[in-house]
Amino acid sequence: MTTRVTESDPLERFRKYESLSPFELKDDLIKIAKDPESVHVFLDAGRGNPNWIATTPREAYFLFGSFGIEESKRTWDEPDLGGMPQRDGRGMGGRFDAFIKRNAGQPGAALLKKMIDYGVEKLGFDKDAWVFELTDAIIGDMYPVPMRMGRHMEQVARAYLVREMCGDSAPPGTYDIFAVEGGTAAMCYIFDSLMVNGLLKRGDRIALAVPTFTPYLEIAHLDKYAFETVEIDASGVYDSGAHSWQYPDTEIDKLLDPTIKAFFVVNPSNPPSYAIHRSTLQRIAKIVDEKRNDLIIITDDVYGTFVDGFESLMKYAPRNTITVYSYSKYFGCTGWRLGVIAIHQDNVFEGMIAALPEAERARLRKRYSPLTLTPDTIKFIDRLVADSRQVALNHTAGLSMPQQVMMTFFSLFALTDTKNAYRDLTRRICQNRLELLWKGLGIPLVADSNRAGYYSTLDLMKWAEITYGADFMKFLVKNYHPLQIVFALATFHSIVLLNGSGFGAPDWSVRVSLANLPDSAYEEIGGDLVNVAESAVTRWKSQG
Repeated sequence: MTTRVTESDPLERFRKYESLSPFELKDDLIKIAKDPESVHVFLDAGRGNPNWIATTPREAYFLFGSFGIEESKRTWDEPDLGGMPQRDGRGMGGRFDAFIKRNAGQPGAALLKKMIDYGVEKLGFDKDAWVFELTDAIIGDMYPVPMRMGRHMEQVARAYLVREMCGDSAPPGTYDIFAVEGGTAAMCYIFDSLMVNGLLKRGDRIALAVPTFTPYLEIAHLDKYAFETVEIDASGVYDSGAHSWQYPDTEIDKLLDPTIKAFFVVNPSNPPSYAIHRSTLQRIAKIVDEKRNDLIIITDDVYGTFVDGFESLMKYAPRNTITVYSYSKYFGCTGWRLGVIAIHQDNVFEGMIAALPEAERARLRKRYSPLTLTPDTIKFIDRLVADSRQVALNHTAGLSMPQQVMMTFFSLFALTDTKNAYRDLTRRICQNRLELLWKGLGIPLVADSNRAGYYSTLDLMKWAEITYGADFMKFLVKNYHPLQIVFALATFHSIVLLNGSGFGAPDWSVRVSLANLPDSAYEEIGGDLVNVAESAVTRWKSQG
């Protein structure tokens, strides 16, 4: 039988968990919540993996795989064995059209034709070359070439990223794209390459927009980096006093400090799930343009598609920004590991490397000399590619080609969805669950166009301050530990939430994932959270 945690337990029982990542603490909470003696349905709102998937692009992908096999057998056909698809002049585009005609009634066929046509008509691709790249890629018979991303597929990913991240207008010029194994791999590659190339050094000061995804807090403090972190706190509030999760000007102005070398931000934020206000983006851009030309910005924009009219720092400060985007949440494909790094071709990074002391440049020249006779000229994004395989294995770098095809099909699915039906549907799912959660809480939800609604961060202390005042807040601090919230929910209601403190959010807050449970679960979670809070109120009142 699982040991239950009660309000009478000493606070020391919870303090031992303070150093744990919320993702590790979650495992203990799951064990408690799954108590076989519990009468409640187990509800795990701890992880952000969505419970929906984009089906139509997957149907197109699997159908196109059959075309790839046909092309393989044209080259060499024996039992259980085919050959590498061959580009044979002007024939492959026509064979693709014939394949679509034969399979017109199959799931995914209409989208497949639409996507190939989009590449030809909107992006100016040669049809045979376009179909051949996808065919050879889906078979997966060759190493990724180019290593960074297939030529046509990069153009598709760029078009998708610019549309979703830059709103109505993109900055002049273009972005280079590196296809990677999800957003987590992207961050690992970026951290390492910034260090290897002398743009960051061990012990440097960096700014972190908080609250933020826990691993970003943890990576910064690894001995390899030992960064001194300056927190840019989303401490803004509405008129009611509730969190608006925006960054006040006084917080943003910390970036004026020239000792801060880099600024890491998740936008929309995780766990609050709010996009940065446009005026704040403009303020950051002004600081970069006028005072901090050397500031390195890394922005993780995975939740951008859940906010209407979303705009990224890649639009407002393109020369200084390294953009990370993952397809995992929007398309329900965390298992595919699909992400990109985007860097504008006109960027500050190459200039910063060129301005390093001669000894540093000599070191880097030696590091990258196996790749080219002119190692000084290697672009920063191509250094990222090489560093991802310890340089020596650069010739085998890159995301697998079948993964690149899936990424391309997800991108084209969105680009050809002129009515934004899928986008609107996923946003409605999140917003509906958010409204149900707040209905269960019994608290009116403030309208906010910057809210993504993929998560919700609920601060019990802020609720206590607004509802019951300072005396109750003092009572909570004296008699309870913040982690008792998540333990009580697991113990008495079989609900798993993550503690907000693990994300740099207020100590008494919890993160609710709105992506991974049935709609009906969220009103129940809200109501049970109120019950946990009200038990403390009852105890406070009983003591006069």
